[in-house]
Amino acid sequence: MATLTDSNGHTLLWTSAGVLGFRNSRKSTTIGAQAVGEHIGAYAKEKGIHRVYVHVKGLGFGKETCIRALGTSGLDIMSIVDTTPIAHNGCRRSRARRT
Repeated sequence: MATLTDSNGHTLLWTSAGVLGFRNSRKSTTIGAQAVGEHIGAYAKEKGIHRVYVHVKGLGFGKETCIRALGTSGLDIMSIVDTTPIAHNGCRRSRARRT
């Protein structure tokens, strides 16, 4: 899923591979991610947006492909920030109950 927002964080467009017609296992492929990036890029160019800042979050094969599709659609990518949360093993577990 990809979301295009303005500088204040208000959503202008969101789309995903499922919205574009990809079904079942084809949604999680790099081809689906490329289609999402091209769709977002075409909409941004239509609205007069030329420069974008990309924030990537989550795991998957399509992150890099989607960013490349944004670049090939004619947008200037100013920065790419990966905000994927990294586990640090969390809190200490409670002790085992003795019976």
